[in-house]
Amino acid sequence: MRHPLETRLPLLGLFLAAALAALGLALTLGSVSIPPPELWRLLWHDDGGIHARILHELRLPRALSAFFIGALLGLAGALMQVLLRNPLADPYVLGVSGGAATAVLAAMLVGSAPVWHAPAAFGGALVSILLLFALAHRDRWNAVRLLLTGVVLAAGWSALIGFLLSLAPGRRLPGMLFWLMGDLSDVLDPWLPGSILLAGLLLALAMAPALNLAARGALRAQSLGVEMGSLRIRIYLLASLLTAVAVSLAGAIGFVGLVAPHMVRLMVGADHRLLLPATALAGGTLLSLADTAARTLVAPMELPVGVLTALLGVPLFLYLLNRRRGAGS
Repeated sequence: MRHPLETRLPLLGLFLAAALAALGLALTLGSVSIPPPELWRLLWHDDGGIHARILHELRLPRALSAFFIGALLGLAGALMQVLLRNPLADPYVLGVSGGAATAVLAAMLVGSAPVWHAPAAFGGALVSILLLFALAHRDRWNAVRLLLTGVVLAAGWSALIGFLLSLAPGRRLPGMLFWLMGDLSDVLDPWLPGSILLAGLLLALAMAPALNLAARGALRAQSLGVEMGSLRIRIYLLASLLTAVAVSLAGAIGFVGLVAPHMVRLMVGADHRLLLPATALAGGTLLSLADTAARTLVAPMELPVGVLTALLGVPLFLYLLNRRRGAGS
């Protein structure tokens, strides 16, 4: 008899195919269209022409960056959903992205160099997660209490962000606002998010057996030898790092970390050995498609990519919230 993981493993190939298709679409579409046969040739042979320069200097770095950042957000969302044992958990909904964005905007306001944005975002994300659990945790963890605390915390970060923007000089304000809504136009170095994604995915996969047990409950996991305190700290730090890198590069892009894990869980189940890589692929695919739409829907103008992910994520969040309310009644 085949192991359940083996029966679902081909689904990973489907997510990989979808990711490649989304990347191909991102490289083909734009103000200047590149036909697929020419695209395939130019990927392997830079002839120095205008299409080759557009592809190698603009579209390919941006498409890869969008994919890697989406994968980071999807992976962070999957980890937070295990940590909170709640499918509604997401870096944006719980205020983690807001904490990271607040720290980066504060760094921008005082004139810090861009090299300090990622450490500032990591600190803001970590502080936000610690605040979430400090405010929501009493005698026992309650999923609804955690979720509501996260939503209130996100609102608090939004108010603080508004305060920081009101202090910003007029010449900096448009760029800060566009970055805050999700901006991939300046992210043309995909190797930083790509390397962090690879390292984060490997670390998460090493925790996958423990995550499978933790998803069934802390008491059961502890009875089977999982040290929950150590596991929670590792999830805190890894989820904060993944979120921080994404936010520092592209702004507060919402709901990718909610949509991707939920969609994947419906298809492949809850085994994190398969769920984690599939979620990374799905998150990358979603943000690649959203960024392609942001570039092309009202061209030559460009929409903030966070607006499009929110248009997808808000209805899904409300649907999941209503479904959980119905199940609990």
